[in-house]
Amino acid sequence: MKVIVNVSLKEGVLDPEGQAIKSSLNNLGFEHCSDVRTGKQIILNLDQNSEDEVLTKAKKMCEELLVNTVIENYEINILKD
Repeated sequence: MKVIVNVSLKEGVLDPEGQAIKSSLNNLGFEHCSDVRTGKQIILNLDQNSEDEVLTKAKKMCEELLVNTVIENYEINILKD
């Protein structure tokens, strides 16, 4: 089963990469963008048949390794084949 984990910085956490992108967009004439926040997407293929098991394992992976839960939020999406 394919799992997509979207990770983003929590509100209030400084995003220097987002600020650099916003500045570059403004320099290129895209001045209507008031804020840019960056994140990452992690795609996992898990050999499980149960959606509940997949969700449990993906959450454990996020909490233990993939996400810094102090400064990041995450969302898990399961894609059905």
